[in-house]
Amino acid sequence: MPEQDWRKSSFSGASNECVEVRPSDSHIELRESDDGGIILRTTAAAFADLLHAIKAGELDHHA
Repeated sequence: MPEQDWRKSSFSGASNECVEVRPSDSHIELRESDDGGIILRTTAAAFADLLHAIKAGELDHHA
């Protein structure tokens, strides 16, 4: 997949310390913007659950 398919939050600005995401076939891929060599691949449903948990503050105790 082309490099330009990776997206990051507009809140990250020019920073290279964020998570990037892109669709890939029937999956979602995630990577760190400063070290893109490791890519995590998951289902769209699992990614939606993760985003919901983050927005609800359910993972704040890990910060």
